[in-house]
Amino acid sequence: MNLRITPRLASFVTLGLLAVIATLLVLWATPEGLGLSDDSIGYIAGARSMLAGHGYREAWLASNGPVTHFPPGFSSVLALIGLLGLDPLRGARFLNALLFGLSTALLGILGWRMAKSLPAGLILAALFVVNDSLLRVHAVAMSEPLFIFLSLLAFWMFDLYWERDNHWAWLVACGIFVGAAYLTRYAGLALVATFVVALILLHDTWRNRLVSAGVFLASVLPWMIGWAIRNQLVGGSVTNRELVWHPITSNNFDTALYNISVFLMPVEPWRRVLFKTPFFEWMTALILAAVLIWILIKATPLHLPPFSKKMGGEKEGGKEIIPFTNGLYIFAYIASIFASMSLFDASTKFKLRILSPIYVSLLILLVVFGLWLWKKRREVMIALAITVFGFSIYGQVSAVSDLMKGGQGYASFQWYDSKTIAYLRGLPADVKIYTNEPGAVYLYTGRGTYVLPNSFDPVTAEVRPGFEEGVARMQAEINAGKAVLALFKSGETDASAAAILSNGLYLAYKSSGDEIYTAAP
Repeated sequence: MNLRITPRLASFVTLGLLAVIATLLVLWATPEGLGLSDDSIGYIAGARSMLAGHGYREAWLASNGPVTHFPPGFSSVLALIGLLGLDPLRGARFLNALLFGLSTALLGILGWRMAKSLPAGLILAALFVVNDSLLRVHAVAMSEPLFIFLSLLAFWMFDLYWERDNHWAWLVACGIFVGAAYLTRYAGLALVATFVVALILLHDTWRNRLVSAGVFLASVLPWMIGWAIRNQLVGGSVTNRELVWHPITSNNFDTALYNISVFLMPVEPWRRVLFKTPFFEWMTALILAAVLIWILIKATPLHLPPFSKKMGGEKEGGKEIIPFTNGLYIFAYIASIFASMSLFDASTKFKLRILSPIYVSLLILLVVFGLWLWKKRREVMIALAITVFGFSIYGQVSAVSDLMKGGQGYASFQWYDSKTIAYLRGLPADVKIYTNEPGAVYLYTGRGTYVLPNSFDPVTAEVRPGFEEGVARMQAEINAGKAVLALFKSGETDASAAAILSNGLYLAYKSSGDEIYTAAP
């Protein structure tokens, strides 16, 4: 009996292979585990706290208070994996690898639906796999890979809602995934805004607009309200953030431009040359302007019944819905990040992980542009595809080579071979540890630590009262032999602050720029 391999079957087999390759790529690029940062330790410690039956708590700190700053989604999934016997530190690597593969498959499905072309879906999936910026996001123990995956599921459900004659069940499913995304990252608010605006624009009567928006919000709000009530009850704050105006700094914008330049030009030698020119500023402005103009063109006639039926009808499905909502999402997400940085958390920076959800939407719109160009000038489209894939593969090979050199962040040998950490590990259990690297000390000693007194609050960008009193209390405990002060060279403590904190204390140990102060012998 001969098995006939149809183009459709071949396409789905290829998509499955791309998903497997994506999964293995993360595992291959992280032989020593995922990169680790302060936030990574917070997620991992929170998951361990859940597994221990203590709830979602700040186990990396001696205070061990309830976590309200980070939503619980990522830690909860790590805790579920932990029930299988895998510690969250190791489980994060397998989770992110799996998420890279699953998101690859989802993008292939979304590309197929929006283009009504299986090859288009494969191209979109392949673009995701070979993108070095998105690989690096999945190579760090952070919540963005889970957030991206849940967001893509939400876009798929929203598309099915229009394809299946506006059946409310698909809208509820979309709302559930948006709620789960919010519990993974508070930036999920951008998804809420995106779909509410899309429902208002896409429906042709106010009754349908209000009913659909009501169904969607009823599916989302319980997640958000439930988490807010929990935080208020256990922590006295809805999200552990205060409403304070602190404009985004020029240094933060420089960080954004650098990460955007890496995304747009993966070939590092060329990127360095172009970075010295206004090229990336103009390219960023041009891309955002093009997306905005495209959205406005698509949105202008949406209230007209004929266009609405075409756009949401069963035959058209995601051909317009998916790219349109992703275009809206780019600006909703940017607005939410700007609001967060300016009003709620000045410590947030335009790092790669923050920008990564925008990159995924831009890849979707790039394929849409490619489909349009294919109809106009095929030879130009072929040249563009070869160029994009060529640059991307070059950047991906470089990224994998870089990641395989060793662990990133706290996973580096500089930490697990640290003599300073070894010294702290040998301290009696009843001696407190004050340090400017609480995450690293928790990771390698298993002990909750105390944060240092600080005269400046990085979240509100304002002076923090009680600094002198805090220093006096800490030094009194150290001089009494009840605590030590560990100042790591890598920590965000400048020389003047370090001098104040260690004034009058005995320098008991020094190694590679790290210092440990104790009571005088």
